[in-house]
Amino acid sequence: MDLFVLGGVGIDTIVRVPGLPLAVTETIHVEPVESYVGHTGHGVALGAHRLGLRTAFADVIGDDPEGLRIRATYDELGLPFHAVVHPSGTRRAVNLVSPDGRRLSLYDGRHPAGLRVDPALWRQHLDGLRHAHVSIMDFARHALPDLVEADCTISTDLHDWDGQNPYHQDFAYAADLVFLSTSALTEAVPAERIFANGRAQLVIATSGAAGSTVFTPDGQSHHVDAVTLPDRPVVDSNGAGDAYVAAFLASWLNDVDPQTAAKTASIAGAWACGSPGTHTDLITADLLSAASGHP
Repeated sequence: MDLFVLGGVGIDTIVRVPGLPLAVTETIHVEPVESYVGHTGHGVALGAHRLGLRTAFADVIGDDPEGLRIRATYDELGLPFHAVVHPSGTRRAVNLVSPDGRRLSLYDGRHPAGLRVDPALWRQHLDGLRHAHVSIMDFARHALPDLVEADCTISTDLHDWDGQNPYHQDFAYAADLVFLSTSALTEAVPAERIFANGRAQLVIATSGAAGSTVFTPDGQSHHVDAVTLPDRPVVDSNGAGDAYVAAFLASWLNDVDPQTAAKTASIAGAWACGSPGTHTDLITADLLSAASGHP
């Protein structure tokens, strides 16, 4: 298996609103409200699957209609999915999306802090595994020692980490590739601290329309501009970061240099912004190759 993704599937309800922030009023009329299987781990797993990586996914879900929908989706995709059921239910989010594609996510993580699950959930996937992507679910941190000992590389996405919250540090310091958004940072990208305290080979910071930057342990950084696809105007930024991560991993696992991987990933992220909803139209390997000029 090329990629095993641990944690991060749920149901997204998308509400397309007239603008953000919302006006303070009793009623706002909106377009039809839709729901999708989504969240970060799902986006990375589905994005990698569409890019040709042999991928499997595992997570904690509920014995509820949302969990049944997730299982049915993976059966239809033909993408191996393994789950532990917990009585707190399946994660959900309500994402408000403005006409320019910006979003505000109201996240219902549901699972209790300190949740522990049977480690067989991830240990059964370690033999012959090339790479593991670990979402920042609290239960998933307990897989990190096993993954570090296994003969595979590891990545994680810290999302909108502020650079200080200790919750994220286990993930940041165990991963070979550390992705994060700059949206909530209260300081410069803490790449030097991540390199000093962990095993990271790369830190990749994304900044939406401002592009992304790849940091290396020797103190170098390489900025890559965001991509505009003329035939796919931005309508919804849900899932763009996950598409970026999936494409970066697909390139990096094929020995593409980090700067080129970031350029390719930027195309995948821009492509995801061109469709409404969450992970409804992630780019394929053929389309990405044609758009990037790289096989």
